[in-house]
Amino acid sequence: MDSKQNMQVSGDRANFVPLAERLRPRSLEEYIGQSHLVGPGGVFRRFLETGNVPSFILWGPPGVGKTTLAKLVSSSLERPFYTLSAINSGVKDVRDVIEQAKKQRFFNTAPPFLFIDEIHRFNKSQQDSLLGAVEQGVITLIGATTENPSFEVISPLLSRCQVYVLKALEEPELQTLLDRALTIDLELKGRDPKVEETNALFRFSGGDARKLLNILDILAGATEGRLVINDKTVTDALQQNIALYDKNGEQHYDVISAFIKSVRGSDPNAAVYYLARMLAGGEDVKFIARRLVILASEDIGLANPNAMLLANACFETVHKIGMPEARIPLSETTIYLATSPKSNSAYMAIDAALALVNKDTVNRPVPLHIRNAPTSLMKNLNYGRDYKYAHDYEGNFVEQEFFPEGLEGTKFYNPADNAQEKAIADRIKARWKNKY
Repeated sequence: MDSKQNMQVSGDRANFVPLAERLRPRSLEEYIGQSHLVGPGGVFRRFLETGNVPSFILWGPPGVGKTTLAKLVSSSLERPFYTLSAINSGVKDVRDVIEQAKKQRFFNTAPPFLFIDEIHRFNKSQQDSLLGAVEQGVITLIGATTENPSFEVISPLLSRCQVYVLKALEEPELQTLLDRALTIDLELKGRDPKVEETNALFRFSGGDARKLLNILDILAGATEGRLVINDKTVTDALQQNIALYDKNGEQHYDVISAFIKSVRGSDPNAAVYYLARMLAGGEDVKFIARRLVILASEDIGLANPNAMLLANACFETVHKIGMPEARIPLSETTIYLATSPKSNSAYMAIDAALALVNKDTVNRPVPLHIRNAPTSLMKNLNYGRDYKYAHDYEGNFVEQEFFPEGLEGTKFYNPADNAQEKAIADRIKARWKNKY
């Protein structure tokens, strides 16, 4: 059944089915967004063409199509599809599914898919229970997560899976989704929709397709007669319906964004307020602690190196003690980071260096004098010859060239305007004169 046929449902039935589910794509052609994965030449196109699908993990924010993409792969290849939720499932559930997969699999047939939503919530023993089945090809694992898999998925399992990053939808993609909803869905189409403005709708959606469709559902339920979409009608409907905080998606990214920006903007009071919003909503304290570590390096950096030490100590502490006591080191670290001087110079330096490395097509050899020379052959080839050992010179410094030929004098690090980095800038100038 295609999506248009699927929309031909009675009004009574449609009222019980959320718009996001009514509009769920049935093919890659209907799928909106993630063109880097599903577009021409994309890896998921190749999956469907060849039928050769490895175990993989879909990592991205809520509402960008992780579950839909997993289901499309399974339905297109007509392979069994088992689903587990990491919130409600344990080791026994995993083993039961694996046993079912073994019984249903015949000689030389492709393995069924096991889709695990929110796989980052599986503990180590639950993830361990998947290893053998994935390794032996009993199942093809598809995981979905909003968290960085390198933090939450055990290394042996992660090494057996490809990781694909899904992105928040851009405004043109949200517009396509809106147009599709208003022209295909009978419920909305029957309300003679009129779109006057989309600024508020797209802003509140935040790149989340499901959130956009949920907002349309809320708007349709909050009004009668013709469905008018403008900034006022959207804002009025949401003010009455959106909850304080939903750790599973609705305002998760809005609140964490406000928290990060409050710390970056040096407002400790606003930062603690958003911290309280997250804690009251049941947010994972490890998630908050990780964000603080990132803030310490990305936004404070060399302006106050102690920030990283405190953030790491906070990260370790909340792992050990949990809630409710974890709120105290989280608050302490949040206030410390918010009131610290700010610098993103280290962040900008590595991004500038990576940009050069990624576009530099020259395989630049490391200068001979700073190469390692562990063998006699290398020494005979002048590896390490003429290297000047800094500690043999006054002030533990001697001028010599470290860059490959052609990059001499390239500058990535620009000290920021704070006390710590002013001292760093002075040292650089005293040592390197006008080179940097």
